[in-house]
Amino acid sequence: MPTADTIAAVATAYGRAGIGVVRVSGPETQQLGVALMGRVPTKRQATLSEFRDADGVVIDRGIALFFPAPRSYTGEDVLEIQAHGGVALLRMLLRRCVELGARVAEPGEFTKRAFLNDKMDLAQAESVADLIDASSTDAVRSAQRSLAGEFSQQISGIREQLIEVRALFEAVLDFPEEEVELIDRYGVVQKLDLLRDNLSTLSESATQGNLLREGVQVVLTGAPNVGKSSLMNRLAEEEVAIVTEVPGTTRDVLRRELVVSGLPVHVIDTAGLRESDDPVERIGVERSLRQVGQADIVLEVREAVNPTAVATDEVPIELGEGTNKILIINKIDLVGEAPRTAVEDGCETVWLSAKTGAGLDELRQTLLRASGREVTDEVPFMARERHIACLRRALGHVNRARDEIDRLELCAEELRLAQRDLDEITGEFSADDLLGEIFSRFCIGK
Repeated sequence: MPTADTIAAVATAYGRAGIGVVRVSGPETQQLGVALMGRVPTKRQATLSEFRDADGVVIDRGIALFFPAPRSYTGEDVLEIQAHGGVALLRMLLRRCVELGARVAEPGEFTKRAFLNDKMDLAQAESVADLIDASSTDAVRSAQRSLAGEFSQQISGIREQLIEVRALFEAVLDFPEEEVELIDRYGVVQKLDLLRDNLSTLSESATQGNLLREGVQVVLTGAPNVGKSSLMNRLAEEEVAIVTEVPGTTRDVLRRELVVSGLPVHVIDTAGLRESDDPVERIGVERSLRQVGQADIVLEVREAVNPTAVATDEVPIELGEGTNKILIINKIDLVGEAPRTAVEDGCETVWLSAKTGAGLDELRQTLLRASGREVTDEVPFMARERHIACLRRALGHVNRARDEIDRLELCAEELRLAQRDLDEITGEFSADDLLGEIFSRFCIGK
């Protein structure tokens, strides 16, 4: 899909660095290169070049790379200018590109052009941003699998199965007097069952990949001075939160990003939940309760000295829908208890000592179970919430088709809708507003 304009952007992160990159793509790229450097570099060959302003004064000397269409990232002519990584210098180079006819690219516009020019499908394009944002080694590997097309290939395989079943339904509809015999002969029911199983398996795998992308939000809660901040520091393996013997030391929420067996864990330490006349502490408690309502997992911390005790001024918590709670019995070192896990009153319970670290491994394993993360030798491909929603909708359509096997017209329509849901994942069927939403979240220059 040829575009009429040429775009340019700084493709490296803002700030000082040894090297910075300005990227250009579009039909006027070669003319821009001649005006900037006096020539177009040899294709796909690093070329030492001087980059000049409108008066011919050298802005900088660096490396230029030219990738002619269609064998480039965007499918268009692409020029990459590698200069020294000063902020002002890169702005000067970008301004010069704009003077020569380019416009500043919008977020994600280079990758959007790659998608529109069939260099990658939509799921692969999204994995570019996921690879940049990955916060753990497993998340990087997961995004690489999706970028390489593994997720798309599985979608394509199921789509081919779906098209085959749809074709069988169309054939049966042409011979209504023989529909029962033809359904049996073609094994339509068995094919629907296989399609349903494959969709279910892929949906479960996508859910695991989404966990690696999004991680889980874990909120530490409990009365003042039960050891929440000490536990936060122990999990983070550094002094993130201030710890004192004075109740109410933590007045606001504290956040820390951790990785547990490849799973990003966003830990939030909250103010102690108690009634207070202190207006600052009351604000902290209100914020804590909001965090609890948004959490995936709540760690409710109590003291081993009297784990069932509830202070008269303690504020009760209300869990959000789908939130898991883990009860933490802290300070076992004071009562001589050993670290352990158990299910008590229907709640996962971990006995530990934030001071000594005893029981931390048990807590990490309990967190993984509560998150739904399945640790295997194979890292799942990366997936997003919209992918999972599409897969679940497609599975619902296939289930309805299977349940209505005696009403062939209805079955055929359900299968058509299932295929549309799968096509939405890879972008074969997509609305412009969906594309705008997806690519607007990319960084500029990518």
